[in-house]
Amino acid sequence: MKKTLLIAGILPIALASCHRSAQDSSTRSSVDTVSVAKTIVQDIVLSKTYPGTLSANSEVDVMCKVDGQILTQNFDKGSNVAKGQVLYTIDPSAYIDKVRQAQAALTTAISSRDYAAQHYAAVKKALESDAVSKMEVSQAQSSLEQAEASVKNAQASLDDARRLLGYCKITAPISGRIATGVFDTGAFINGEASPVKVTTIFDNSSMSAQFYIEDERYLDIVNSTNRPDSINLSKIPVSFSEPLPHAYTGAVTYLAPSLDKSTGTMSANCKIDNPYDELRQGMYVKIDLPYGIRKNAILVKDASVCSDQGGKYLYTVNDSNRVVYTPVTIGELYHDTLRVITDGISPGTRYITEAMLNVRNGMEIYPRSVK
Repeated sequence: MKKTLLIAGILPIALASCHRSAQDSSTRSSVDTVSVAKTIVQDIVLSKTYPGTLSANSEVDVMCKVDGQILTQNFDKGSNVAKGQVLYTIDPSAYIDKVRQAQAALTTAISSRDYAAQHYAAVKKALESDAVSKMEVSQAQSSLEQAEASVKNAQASLDDARRLLGYCKITAPISGRIATGVFDTGAFINGEASPVKVTTIFDNSSMSAQFYIEDERYLDIVNSTNRPDSINLSKIPVSFSEPLPHAYTGAVTYLAPSLDKSTGTMSANCKIDNPYDELRQGMYVKIDLPYGIRKNAILVKDASVCSDQGGKYLYTVNDSNRVVYTPVTIGELYHDTLRVITDGISPGTRYITEAMLNVRNGMEIYPRSVK
C-alpha cells in the first residue's frame, strides 16, 4: 500500500518536470542564436597607411672624361662594387704621349728659367761697375719673370695631361650595386669635350621612401610628439606588395618645410635600412605612419557597425538578451578590422557581430559569445 502511494506521488512531479524541459526546449528553439562579442578596451596607437616608392640612399652616374676605345670592363652587371674599384680602362696611348710632350715642355721651360736667372744675376753684378745700363738689368729681370711664368704654364699642362691620363682608368665613385654598362668593350667614347655616362651605381645600404601626408595629420604628429607618451617615429612598420623574407621598419627623417597649397599635403621621407640587400629602387612600399595615442579606446569589429539615415549604429544586447538599436559615434579604423567608438556605448557592452539583417530592435535572442 505504501509503495503504491509513493509511486503515485512521484509520477506527477516527473511529468511536470518533463513538461517544463520540453517547454524550455521549445522556447529555446524559437529564439535565434546570434553571435555576440564584448567591446575591447585598450590603449592604442593611431596610424594611417601611406603609399610610397623607394629610392636608393645615393645614385651616382659614372662618367667617362676622355676620348678613346674601351679596353676592359672589370665588373659584372648587377654586382656590388667597392669605392675606388677600377670599372673600365680606356686606351691611354694618346694621353701617354701628351704627358711626355708636357714633361719635355716643362724641362725646356725650366732650362730657360735657369738661364734667365743666371743672366739676371750677372747683369745686376755688372751694373755695380757700370758695365751695363739699368735698362739691360730691367730687360733681364723681365726675361726671368717670363721664364718663371713659362715654367708654371708648363707645369700646369703636365698636371692636366696626367689628370687626363688618370681618367683612362674609370673607378667607382661610391660603393654599391652597379647597373648594366652603356657601352661594351671595344666601343669608342668621346668624353673629353663633354663627359659621357657609362653606367650608374646605386648605394642600397639604406633606402628612402617618399610619401605625402595631409596637413591635419602633420598637426596630429606635432601635438603627439610633444607629449610625454609620444609616438615613436623611428620604428615605423613598412610593408611591400609581396611579403619579403625579412621584416622592415623605417624612420621619418624629413618633413617638408611647407605645404603644397594645391593638394593640402606635405612631402615626407622615411629611411629604411637594407641589411639583407632585398630592397631595390622603385619598389612600391606602404608606410604605416603613427600619428597619435588614444587611451582606453573602446573597440568593436568594424563589420558590426551599420548605417542608416540617422548615422552609424550598433545592435547591442541588454541583460535580458534583447536587441537594442544603439546610435554610436565612430572614430578611427584600427588594424584594418577594428573600429574606435567614441560615443554611444561603454566598456563591456555586448554587441551583435553578424547577421545584422536578421535581427531587429527589441527582438529576443540567444547569444553565442565570440571573440
